[in-house]
Amino acid sequence: MFSYYGSKSKIVNLYPTPKFDKIIEPFAGSARYSLKWYDKNILLVDKYSVIVNTWNWLQGCSKKDILSLPKLKKGDSLENYKLTKDENVFMSFLVSAGTTGGRQKVGSLEGIDVERDLKNIANQLFKIRHWKILQLDYNDIKNEEATWFIDPPYQFGGHEYKFSNKQINYTELAKWCKGRFGQTIVCENTKADWLKFYPMTKMRGAAFTTTEAIWSNYITDYHHKQMKLEL
Repeated sequence: MFSYYGSKSKIVNLYPTPKFDKIIEPFAGSARYSLKWYDKNILLVDKYSVIVNTWNWLQGCSKKDILSLPKLKKGDSLENYKLTKDENVFMSFLVSAGTTGGRQKVGSLEGIDVERDLKNIANQLFKIRHWKILQLDYNDIKNEEATWFIDPPYQFGGHEYKFSNKQINYTELAKWCKGRFGQTIVCENTKADWLKFYPMTKMRGAAFTTTEAIWSNYITDYHHKQMKLEL
């Protein structure tokens, strides 16, 4: 629905299919995995009030609400429009794609197209009507049988978030991930060492290239590929 730092929009199709009817995303962000499997019983959880409020606001929007927002072009500023607080926060994600939001001018990143994004979002609002969205720390989520899609701030590179990697005890997070009931999918890159992560694909960022990785309590294709390399 909106762009956010660390979004899985480009690689969401690489992750395993959910094995359970319920999906829980403890570090929800832009929730690309849940959007792919939107018809499941979705629970989004995030500690950051801005993310939670934005999702809740979107749930209450009509297509008309979204399509009436300004179709900003490169160089335009949100400060030139009379927007509510919720509208301004939402639009700040669109004009600064791939960041943690908050910017007021349309960024120069190639591919930013606010008018296109607003149309796409308006046409997808039906997907999120039934979702449940909560502001909680991951430790406070009830442990239940579900597909847990866990995409925390990365051990190396997760410093940009409001609640960054500096605030995470990765030893405790690893134990928590292993203790979830059902299917657990954990996102990271290959620099991380708090779980045994398996390489998935290379990701080229603005400054450097990293390799996305996965840990799961179910065997995945990435486990098999790594095993073949180790023979």
